[in-house]
Amino acid sequence: MTPSQNQPEIYVSTDIEADGPIPGPHSMLSLASVAYDPEGRELDSFSVNLDTLEGARAHPRMEQWWAQFPEAWAECRRDTVAPQPAMNAYADWVEALPGRAVFVAWPAGWDFMWVYWYLMHFTGRRPFHENALDIRTYAMAMRRLEYRRSGKQYLPRRWFSEERPHTHVALDDAREQGELFMHMLRENRRNDP
Repeated sequence: MTPSQNQPEIYVSTDIEADGPIPGPHSMLSLASVAYDPEGRELDSFSVNLDTLEGARAHPRMEQWWAQFPEAWAECRRDTVAPQPAMNAYADWVEALPGRAVFVAWPAGWDFMWVYWYLMHFTGRRPFHENALDIRTYAMAMRRLEYRRSGKQYLPRRWFSEERPHTHVALDDAREQGELFMHMLRENRRNDP
């Protein structure tokens, strides 16, 4: 076994906010992650708001969507940082975690696409490799139901933290979904045959 296989998994719940459907023509506005140890203890967090990409434009439908959330919009435009130093700082943070980082998100397909593109484009680094865990898929497997019946509205309330609303502020949402995942993981381990 390599040394990295002996390290504990660190679950890095991540949420991004963006102004369009794909990176490049559109920009990631905000990135936040909360790291949890295997027992579910929060280890650390990272949050940054990013400058928009040169030449990129917001998608009209995303502009309409953001208009519904003026407080979240104002929060993701506060104290922005250029993408290259922001993503280098993020990669440094992930690589300094005390274990093997596993990207966790709801939906992982969306958030990981943005983070991976930005990391590769601005740093050339892959601190997660391609390790991305989708919480909804995990719920589907735990509940042995179809994917369409594994949305948040179908999940047991005991998996959610009551004090964590979904605000569309990246750090809030990363913590909300991280706690959800850790509740699920602990329950799944208790039920392990």
